[in-house]
Amino acid sequence: MLRTRSSSSDRSVARELFGWQLALLLLLIVGAGGVAVLDARRDADELTREKVIAVTESVALMTSTAAAIGAPDPTAILQPQTEEIRKATGMDFIVVMAPDRTRFTHTDVSRIGGEFTGNIDRALAGETFTETFAGTLGPSIRAVAPVFDADGTLVGLVSAGVTRTKVSHSVLATLPAIAAAVGTALALALCGAFLLERRLRRRTLGLSFSDLSTLYEQREAVLHAIGEGLLVFGPDGTAEVVNDEARRLLSLPDGPLTRAQLPGSLATSGGETLTDETHVTPDRVLLVNQQPVHWEGRKVGTVMTLRDRTDLQRVSGELSSVTQFAESLRSRAHEADNRLHTVITMVELGRGEQAVQFATAELAVSQHLIDRLMTTVAEPALAALLLGKISQARDHGVELDVTEDSLLDDPHNLALTQGEVVTLVGNLVDNAVEAARSTSLRDEGEEGPGATNPARSTSLGGTARAEASGWVEVTVRGTAGALTVTVADSGPGMTPDAFEQARMRGYSTKPGERGLGLALVWQVVTAHGGTITSENSYGSVITATIPAQP
Repeated sequence: MLRTRSSSSDRSVARELFGWQLALLLLLIVGAGGVAVLDARRDADELTREKVIAVTESVALMTSTAAAIGAPDPTAILQPQTEEIRKATGMDFIVVMAPDRTRFTHTDVSRIGGEFTGNIDRALAGETFTETFAGTLGPSIRAVAPVFDADGTLVGLVSAGVTRTKVSHSVLATLPAIAAAVGTALALALCGAFLLERRLRRRTLGLSFSDLSTLYEQREAVLHAIGEGLLVFGPDGTAEVVNDEARRLLSLPDGPLTRAQLPGSLATSGGETLTDETHVTPDRVLLVNQQPVHWEGRKVGTVMTLRDRTDLQRVSGELSSVTQFAESLRSRAHEADNRLHTVITMVELGRGEQAVQFATAELAVSQHLIDRLMTTVAEPALAALLLGKISQARDHGVELDVTEDSLLDDPHNLALTQGEVVTLVGNLVDNAVEAARSTSLRDEGEEGPGATNPARSTSLGGTARAEASGWVEVTVRGTAGALTVTVADSGPGMTPDAFEQARMRGYSTKPGERGLGLALVWQVVTAHGGTITSENSYGSVITATIPAQP
């Protein structure tokens, strides 16, 4: 069963990412705060070292320091001076000592005269250095510098320092600022994460990772299993979803796809809503539904579904033909019954010779038409089709003629099968008969019954048209180079735009209907590399030309 909402044990994608993001932000911000504290301590240590060196060297370089060391009572001279300097510079201690470590000065006067604890070897060698050492006042950062007299003789040493406790206090003084920065960063991170979580929750519909994984797996299974073609287009016309059936129905290659790459009229269908609209590709008749998809007031894509109507259309066409033939046979049977009664009555009246003439006259005309058709059109299926269409057209009040220019003496030169020939010629004739009939009915309604038109050409049937009715002329010529089928009718014809629409998507002159005859003709013509044209000259003329097979 498809899950559309997270279960109690599964957190949504947004919530889970929010938790991980918050943990990562806390780790980064706290880590950054710790680094800032360590950096502040390092800076404090470095600044303290520079300060104690400066104080130590200043005291060591004072001439009064060397002179006092050589005096009978160095402490009496140096102790007041060094304490004054210590307080002024913020040192915790300043010790002046003899080269043998004996202290002359100290912050704690009780330690004067004792030995200095710490390293002095580098100072005895004439170098000023710093170290961290746990002395009498505790761990401290101290510097030791040599003291020379005027002759350059080492007469003593000076050490000044600051305890670690004091340095730590200076670092602690910076913590409020660091804490404020860390708190501000944390607050901003929380707000950003919360806003991102809300947006992500809306975009993922509150689903969890397991929900999304299930949806994806089910989506892929459904897309490959459904019997309809499915395409989902983004706002820019790029196909984001194309299932296997859609690629099969449209003969599409693998890989990325755009709407412009769709065959036939589908490439220009745009993003409008389509409901059970018929479209024709070079090899299929498709029933197309299309629906734009909107989310939060904006268009996010278009969904198109395709159903194959090729076989259904073929069966429907065959059923329609059978129905028409049945109606024609019923009409012919009724007419034959009338003629038979007429012949019988004439015999009963003693007019046997006239009865024979009446009975054989119609038969002679029909046989003459059949003989001429079989002579000029050697394809039996096409000849039978034309004979049937002549009868059907007459039932609709339309005179259908096969012109004397027609000639198809070698069916083997045709690139078309018998079924394709029937589809090509039959649909062109049906469309022409319907157009001529509609025009004739409209003219009779406007001009009244009995209106006449001038007689036109002589047809293969051998009669001239003088009565006011619709007419259709069919010319079928097959040569070594091509098969040409020309069907003219007395209808109003089509504009170039209407012809293009009928060729690609179906068209009917009847309101609310959509015929597929011309579209099916275009399908056959295109499949064999032929052409189809329309013009309005002595009538509406449609010509289909198909190259002969190699």
